[in-house]
Amino acid sequence: MTPTELNTLLDHIERIALDAGAAIMAIYQRDFTVETKADQSPLTEADKAANDLIVAGLKALPGDIPILTEEAVEDFTGADEHGRYWLVDPLDGTKEFIKRNGEFTVNIALIEQGKPILGVVYAPVLQATYLGGEGLGAFKTDRNQPRRAITVSQHQQGQPWRVVGSRSHASPETQAWLEQLGDYELVPMGSSLKICLIAEGTAHLYPRLGPTCLWDTAAAHAVVNAAGGKITTPEGEPLNYANTNQTLNPWFVVRGS
Repeated sequence: MTPTELNTLLDHIERIALDAGAAIMAIYQRDFTVETKADQSPLTEADKAANDLIVAGLKALPGDIPILTEEAVEDFTGADEHGRYWLVDPLDGTKEFIKRNGEFTVNIALIEQGKPILGVVYAPVLQATYLGGEGLGAFKTDRNQPRRAITVSQHQQGQPWRVVGSRSHASPETQAWLEQLGDYELVPMGSSLKICLIAEGTAHLYPRLGPTCLWDTAAAHAVVNAAGGKITTPEGEPLNYANTNQTLNPWFVVRGS
């Protein structure tokens, strides 16, 4: 896919994400029901409404690219002949949504041969959108301001590391990792916004030594890649999305440099 084609597609995906965010906010501003899924994670009306809207929007695009979404994993039949598929989390940070702290996102990514080549992350309460693609660069918009380019921040020797941490999923392994890092400042954040903070240069590192799923990371992964960062396992292997039979990610670290 050429940069021009990707850029046009990015505009379409941004619009779909914004529409999904509007549907989420309509529910966020009133009482809503919360169910518990088989894996004990929460599910709200907003997850369902955003999922339906995103799937309909993606199916309306040319190319007939398969869709893997958190809310309908069983419907996914595999990537197309080019190794492409859409990877969607219609409401990442459902726990944050329920807490009403605003730190939840809409995540839409395009995967090709296991790599996220395009991604949009939209935070409806913050009215902030992070987006990027292979060969396009990474961008942020907030509160209807024009897109501006974003890049990762280089850590300077003697400077404390700015490390993003989860509000809802801290682990003893993460704490042990941080203790070996040296001088650091913790920046708490929920959902895929943690990865986006690396992409925009607000933080240097995000260690995730705990469970996540493919759809939790792919969109923000595309953005941080386009901003000059990377996501690797602790052993240094790039995070990969080719094996959709295994929806759990390995542990990983997001780095700005």
